[in-house]
Amino acid sequence: MNSNSNHNSPLTLGTEPAGRLLARYAIPAIIAMTASSVYNMVDSIIIGHGVGTMAIAGLALTFPLMNLAAAFGSFVGVGASTIISVKLGQRDYEGANLALGNVLTLNIVIGIAFTALCFPFLDPVFRFFGASDRTLPYAREYMEVILAGNVITHIYFGLNAVLRAAGHPKLAMYATLTSVVVNCLLAPLFVFGFGWGIRGAAWATVIAQAISLVWQIVHFLRPDRLLHFRKGIYGLRRKLAGSIFAIGLSPFLMNLCSCLIVILINRGLKAYGSDLTVGAYGIVNRIIFLFAMVIMGLNQGMQPVAGYNFGARDYRRVTQVTKLTIGWGMGIATFGFLICHLFPEGIIRWFTSDAELIRTAAGGLHIVFAVFPLAGFQMVATNFFLSIGMSSKAIFLSLTRQALFMIPCLIILPQFFGVLGVWVSLPAADFTASALTAFMLFRQLGKLKRATDDPGFNSQLSR
Repeated sequence: MNSNSNHNSPLTLGTEPAGRLLARYAIPAIIAMTASSVYNMVDSIIIGHGVGTMAIAGLALTFPLMNLAAAFGSFVGVGASTIISVKLGQRDYEGANLALGNVLTLNIVIGIAFTALCFPFLDPVFRFFGASDRTLPYAREYMEVILAGNVITHIYFGLNAVLRAAGHPKLAMYATLTSVVVNCLLAPLFVFGFGWGIRGAAWATVIAQAISLVWQIVHFLRPDRLLHFRKGIYGLRRKLAGSIFAIGLSPFLMNLCSCLIVILINRGLKAYGSDLTVGAYGIVNRIIFLFAMVIMGLNQGMQPVAGYNFGARDYRRVTQVTKLTIGWGMGIATFGFLICHLFPEGIIRWFTSDAELIRTAAGGLHIVFAVFPLAGFQMVATNFFLSIGMSSKAIFLSLTRQALFMIPCLIILPQFFGVLGVWVSLPAADFTASALTAFMLFRQLGKLKRATDDPGFNSQLSR
């Protein structure tokens, strides 16, 4: 590991201009995340046209459980990638390698445990989520396959996070693009060609991720890499695992709240509407997911830059990359706002030809995207605290948006406005959470500025 080529990539995080670094790290992540959301959309489109309207509603019912699986995956992946970025900034390469080994071990343990706990209880779980006799079979068939490959999914996402943190954003992008291409080829073959129905779309997803995982493992087996698999790094270290979980707690709780929120949304739409209304939200959710994933890709590009420079105590560069990311994030969200307000029905027609479903989903799309530019700001600002290891503040912001604002809206508003109250709850929570996030962000940036001018102020940064 004495070769300069092994160190050049991560070390440039402290030397290259912040804008160029953000572009170099964010663009591959955005491409990867966009591609990932596109193949989720492709699954929905294929299921909608190849299986039927009730299958889309059944797919929507799997979102809470998918969010829960993602919550456990992010528990490890986000926490470990932040620690790796900071340790590389501190030149602690041994600590970074130990984090890599713990990513693999923790994802295997958590992935197996999640599958074992969920598999026997799918029917009652989906009933609780709002499934009817018509939608339950589709939800169960899809999720059985996804759970069978859950360990693969956890390890795949965890190692991709490590690739980005280790200075290989393009390799992480290639891994994602590989899974996307394979999925887009297999899904129509399995659904239309083999007649496997909704199970075919699920098998396409699992097989695609397995192929990408093999490629990732081959990469980390190479001993000439700065971070690579080797003896002695796989045993769980209590302090390291604790740090991973402490930082990963914010996205874990955020995804956990997302799970609860989607349950409340589906139950509210079923109670005040119908299975078709649940299907409409399933389509709207996929469109939200597309733009949210682009912003998440931007956040993933920001994370190693901000984390490295915070570890190196170059707070000027941390502030610079944060402001750039906020500008880009709000720009992406504004583009989504305009597209969804100008062409709502045209977008919905990609998923279905059912006239009533198109009308219902288009109306929901208008409401949900009402303040979407503010949601873009809120996502980036929350990630700022996560990127520099201030997990408690990121947790607070995540929970206020979802638990303090959105959940009460979803409980109260539908009682007065029915289905409309369910739809309005989303932009209402985005608006109020963004105001609180702005206050905390600018307060923290002020502290970074003071620490830049007065190094003795460093001890007060985390307060």
